[in-house]
Amino acid sequence: MNVEASVQAASGAVWFKSSHSSGEGGECVEVAAGGGGVLVRDSKNSAGPVLSVHPDGWTAFLTHAAAAR
Repeated sequence: MNVEASVQAASGAVWFKSSHSSGEGGECVEVAAGGGGVLVRDSKNSAGPVLSVHPDGWTAFLTHAAAAR
């Protein structure tokens, strides 16, 4: 995971909001492809920190999240 490099990669990124996001607050994220990985940020704070996750790490996360459903 890299925070500093992702700030540059985030400029001009096309963000996708979680399908579970609503206008009622809560813990929602947006993701985008960039910087050789997947960028992740808080959908309520688009100017805040951005995480860059290696594609292999993102795949492992999604696999784990799907199994936990």
